[in-house]
Amino acid sequence: MDKILEGLVSSSHPLPLKRVIVRKVVESAEHWLDEAQCEAMFDLTTRLILEGQDPFQRQVGHQVLEAYARYHRPEFESFFNKTFVLGLLQQGYHSLDRKDVAILDYIHNGLKLIMSCPSVLDLFSLLQVEVLRMVCERPEPQLCARLSDLLTDFVQCIPKGKLSITFCQQLVRTIGHFQCVSTQEKELREYVSQVTKVSNLLQNIWKAEPSTLLPSLQEVFASISSTDASFEPSVALASLVQHIPLQMITVLIRSLTTDPNVKDASMTQALCRMIDWLSWPLAQHVDTWVIALLKGLAAVQKFTILIDVTLLKIELVFNRLWFPLVRPGALTVLSHMLLSFQHSPEAFHLIVPHVVNLVHSFQSDGLPSSTTFLVQLTELIHCMMYHYSGFPDLYEPILEAIKDFPKPSEEKIKLILSQSAWTSQSNSLASCLSRLSGKSETGKTGLINLGNTCYMNSVIQALFMATDFRRQVLSLNLNGCNSLMKKLQHLFAFLAHTQREAYAPRIFFEASRPPWFTPRSQQDCSEYLRFLLDRSTSQKVEAFTDLSLAFCPSSSMENLSFQEPASSPSTQDGGLMQASVPGPSKEPGVCNPSTAAFACYSAVNERMVDSPDEFRCSEDTSVPNDSSKMLVNKDVPQKAGGETTSSVTDLLNYFLAPEILTGDNQYYCENCASLQNAEKTMQITEEPEYLILTLLRFSYDQKYHVRRKILDNVSLPLVLELPVKRTTSFSSLSESWSLDVDFTDISENLAKKLKPSGTEEACSPKLVPYLLSSVVVHSGVSSESGHYYSYARNITGTESSYQMCHQPETLTLASSQSHLLGRDSPSAVVEQDLENKEMSKEWFLFNDSRVTFTSFQSVQKITSRFPKDTAYVLLYKKQNSTNGLNGNNSTTGLWVNGDPPLQKELMDAITKDNKLYLQEQELNARARALQAASASCSFRPNGFDDNDPPGSCGPTGGGGGGGFNTVGRLVF
Repeated sequence: MDKILEGLVSSSHPLPLKRVIVRKVVESAEHWLDEAQCEAMFDLTTRLILEGQDPFQRQVGHQVLEAYARYHRPEFESFFNKTFVLGLLQQGYHSLDRKDVAILDYIHNGLKLIMSCPSVLDLFSLLQVEVLRMVCERPEPQLCARLSDLLTDFVQCIPKGKLSITFCQQLVRTIGHFQCVSTQEKELREYVSQVTKVSNLLQNIWKAEPSTLLPSLQEVFASISSTDASFEPSVALASLVQHIPLQMITVLIRSLTTDPNVKDASMTQALCRMIDWLSWPLAQHVDTWVIALLKGLAAVQKFTILIDVTLLKIELVFNRLWFPLVRPGALTVLSHMLLSFQHSPEAFHLIVPHVVNLVHSFQSDGLPSSTTFLVQLTELIHCMMYHYSGFPDLYEPILEAIKDFPKPSEEKIKLILSQSAWTSQSNSLASCLSRLSGKSETGKTGLINLGNTCYMNSVIQALFMATDFRRQVLSLNLNGCNSLMKKLQHLFAFLAHTQREAYAPRIFFEASRPPWFTPRSQQDCSEYLRFLLDRSTSQKVEAFTDLSLAFCPSSSMENLSFQEPASSPSTQDGGLMQASVPGPSKEPGVCNPSTAAFACYSAVNERMVDSPDEFRCSEDTSVPNDSSKMLVNKDVPQKAGGETTSSVTDLLNYFLAPEILTGDNQYYCENCASLQNAEKTMQITEEPEYLILTLLRFSYDQKYHVRRKILDNVSLPLVLELPVKRTTSFSSLSESWSLDVDFTDISENLAKKLKPSGTEEACSPKLVPYLLSSVVVHSGVSSESGHYYSYARNITGTESSYQMCHQPETLTLASSQSHLLGRDSPSAVVEQDLENKEMSKEWFLFNDSRVTFTSFQSVQKITSRFPKDTAYVLLYKKQNSTNGLNGNNSTTGLWVNGDPPLQKELMDAITKDNKLYLQEQELNARARALQAASASCSFRPNGFDDNDPPGSCGPTGGGGGGGFNTVGRLVF
């Protein structure tokens, strides 16, 4: 019969005829055959199965073998013996290699045919050894999947006892070597199916023998933590995660993170590769394990690992959001990584360039699942933009893209941020170094945040960009002097000449920090600025002082009534009267109460009244209505809904406007020994070289007993005209500037101004033009926390733009001074001219270590786009001034970039630092070259942002559907 069958399958007869004859051969298996005939038939059918030239031959072999083995079981048992099976597994079959899947399939079917025979037990014992040998040889996914099928059907073939643990460990290693070289969907599907079969086998073994689970997981960690550059474990290991009991998470993570034998490099590799597992389709709980490990590392303060891994993998995790199969897990991990990485915006800014494209793609597909996903994503993005203030140019496109999605409330954002931060971030991250890189495209050097030092960084950058001030500091001869000014000179020199992207001003910070400022806590930049300038005003009186401008009352801008005085009189020795300028309300951060009156006494010199006789009382105690109001220009910008937007000009008008002292605030006249109505006026008598204006945005709410921030938008004029009324009585103040304060009666001759005896008649004020140089922005919603950054540009001593449109120098003041700073003056033309030329002006945005180009338009609209980001300190540069430092002095050597030549001591220090910086870069590059890219996570955060607990800096801001519908849905 075997000869007939052999001739039939190789004949040229039609296929239907062959099938009829094969059916007859199968039926003949019911008849008796001797042992030799049966063995010949088994040999032939085995050869057809394993070496058949076409599917028909292999199919015939299976049909006939099963029929004859069923009716001649003893003969098949004798044929399919231990020696024969061992030969197949170790030597193969004729031309067929022993690792061919056909051999394993043949053995699998043979076991089914002799399952009821006693000899099958010998085969089980044999296979327990052979399958262990096979997995040790790292079979390919297809063969391993077929082996898993066999062991799933015949669990008796799985190694027992200690061999069972070894088998599981070796099977894990085998999975770690799996690779799929094809990119075709069919092959990818098959690959996923093969891996799933192998992982299911391990799950069954773990359930049957629990003692094998922990060694298997240890083997998984050993594979993914390997630092061998020649081996990259397969992402297919992710298929095992879903089979690990979730109740083991706590124990396993604690064991891993506290094991002293696990080095940081190994842990870094393991975490990176676990994050790679997010690419494996259909895997469950990968995100749960990744987040558990991230939290475990944070609990033991392994922040270096977390920083390295986050910066290395954040973009890959974000990219997984494009794929429906892995999107939920990827979004969960992305959220945790971003929300826990709160010390620096670096991780968030790595994904910022990709957000808009992703949002637009999901908006266009219109699927409900896409909309749900976008709501979750935009909430995360809002939290990050709230937390990392000061990047309007980066965030503007994102705000536009997500404008149609709901924005979480501030309370919810604060809750989310507070629940996700790493514990003790600021203290534990102090040892982390900033990532080495070259200067930004602006050519400017940033200042590394030393831990809530943005208040200092923003001020220093603003002063550095004040060209004349910088030149004056750099030109001073301070040899042998260890003063603060010398340290400032050293810092300015480094900012101008270092090759670093960001400089760490530690020495200057320690020398300039006010003693009442708590280290590593958020403080007020305006208070710091006054202290700094006080400590550095050398032997002459410098003009670096500021005006603190209060906001107008919330009544209509067209009918401002100053019922609440901006300042109140206080009695001094000898019965003389002095009008005191109010100090600022408590600003962000911790402030010593004893310095609350620091205010503006260092900022303005106020006129003392020489004689009480000069205050004349009025029998008429009524106050004319027109004296208590200030006119407002008709072209004041309007907010949406018709609400008026204040400008710096308005605040100066309010500051300089006459104040009517009536009611509880009446003036006490010593001549008549009674309280009388009076009017107090202020006049600027000397202008500074740089005019510093602080907007008093922080006030105390008497009703709720809390400090609040005034979030009103304030228009910033590019050109500001300061009215200066010089008098001979103030010649002694020529080196500074002051306010002239008068008290007059308010009788029928209200316009008449009484002057102290011995003074000359006051002249009309001169309008001194100033150009906006720097703006320090406070980002935050309260005085308890926030972040500072600054806009600045270089302004020289003279500006051709202003000279081109020079206006009359004098302007007569009305008695009420309502037109002191009117917008209808020629300065409006000048400002428009300057704005038209803004593209040729370089504005810079300084946010600690990050420095970028920006524009004046960005400065103007910052509050309208980012409501909690408000201008706080403004620096204006006086125009048409002469400064001996403006010209290049040939006797002192060449000037570099408009700055005076540095002294040899400074130049040597800068040269040394630049060489050190290059060496650091070389060492860094060498270290990366010695390790694989995946094994070396050498990045560090770019400084420390201001995100301590409450009271510190940092406010507390592809297609849808599922299934294998396209190749792009499979992610590896």
